[in-house]
Amino acid sequence: MGLFLLVLIVVWGLIVGVLRWLAAHPWVPVVLLLIAAAAGGVWVHRRRETARWNRVREQGLRYALPQIDALHHTQFEDAVRDLMRRDGCPEATRVGGAGDNGADVKATDPFGRLWVMQCKHRKAGRAGAAVGTPDLHVLNGTGRPVHHGDVVVLVTNGRFTGKAVDFARSQRLHLVDRDLLARWAAGSTPLWELLGTVPSPRRPASGS
Repeated sequence: MGLFLLVLIVVWGLIVGVLRWLAAHPWVPVVLLLIAAAAGGVWVHRRRETARWNRVREQGLRYALPQIDALHHTQFEDAVRDLMRRDGCPEATRVGGAGDNGADVKATDPFGRLWVMQCKHRKAGRAGAAVGTPDLHVLNGTGRPVHHGDVVVLVTNGRFTGKAVDFARSQRLHLVDRDLLARWAAGSTPLWELLGTVPSPRRPASGS
């Protein structure tokens, strides 16, 4: 108890001393507030500039197939996310990883539709192993029941088997193969316009 009281006395003495010093130098708090305000202004400005340049970068984002082929599979997921952001889905996120339940990227488009996307990267591109029905079975089992997606898509820089194409058509899954990916990544047309048969909008696009 005695030690505790001693600590309290010392702390109180320091507080009183600081208050007396500030009272004798009233300009110090003003200067500190001005410095804090200036630092806050610089931080806000940098945040705004970063956000602005990110928007510029996303709007002009383009990928050629050789660039995509050279990516790591996680970078491929990032690229798909960034392309969705370019198309007008600013909150598109990469969710791939352990326990992702078949979803690598999620995005809500300007029409309110939730996109659930699985990405399959092939280092050899078209020459790599074709994506088959097992991957689509996983996506079909989680895309709508678990993730509640309106548009469920599998994107690859490779190709799909014939059975995978038939299965996707029967289950209303959307496939983006190497050829369609090339058009999407190198152009400026949103993916929903390239696919053409996506569900109806949930809401009008902003500004329409």
